[in-house]
Amino acid sequence: MAKRVGFIHTVGFLVESFRERMRAAHPEADSFHILNESLLQDLLRGAPKPLVYRRVVSQVVLAAEAGADLIVVTCSSTSPAVDIARQIVPQPVLKIDDPMAAEAVRRGPRIGLLCTASSTVEPSTALLRAHAAGQGRDVTITPLVKPDAYTALMAGDRERHDAIIREAARELGQGVDVLVLAQASLAHLQPDLDAALATPVLASPPLLMEAIAAALRED
Repeated sequence: MAKRVGFIHTVGFLVESFRERMRAAHPEADSFHILNESLLQDLLRGAPKPLVYRRVVSQVVLAAEAGADLIVVTCSSTSPAVDIARQIVPQPVLKIDDPMAAEAVRRGPRIGLLCTASSTVEPSTALLRAHAAGQGRDVTITPLVKPDAYTALMAGDRERHDAIIREAARELGQGVDVLVLAQASLAHLQPDLDAALATPVLASPPLLMEAIAAALRED
């Protein structure tokens, strides 16, 4: 029987993006997608984090009850809720940014963190520091937040979003050893940025696909 992978999203257009990635990388897997846009929206509005995290955990529980063999949470901002969910469901739960954070720490001590959602900065920074501690390394993390890019993307203006991110990446990439694109919504820019900048640029989805493959083999 095919392994079942349950994805939990907080941004609508990522559903089809990950459908395509799974078809290409793991066509044998039986994937399903749960979308709850209110989670990220409420974090950006300043809703109490514990209340939002509780709802994230409920989405993970739903995926577990639906029979997922592996659960993947694709929202960087809700990363802390995964640590709670892992204590509740028996299935493995992946954070989208775990593989990228581990690789970023290996690349060098000066890490640039490029975000469009302000809610991503704290959990992504904490995740990078956790991986640094796990690898016995000291890191300096320089975040740069471009909320105007997020606003443009949500308004359907991807061209403006991409232009803002390209300029921000050139700015941030000058003083770091590796540049991290902190959200999956930035991943489509990674190949071009990595080719254009002297600093290596990482995005989470490609590395996540490798982690999913490893998790499915282990299971």
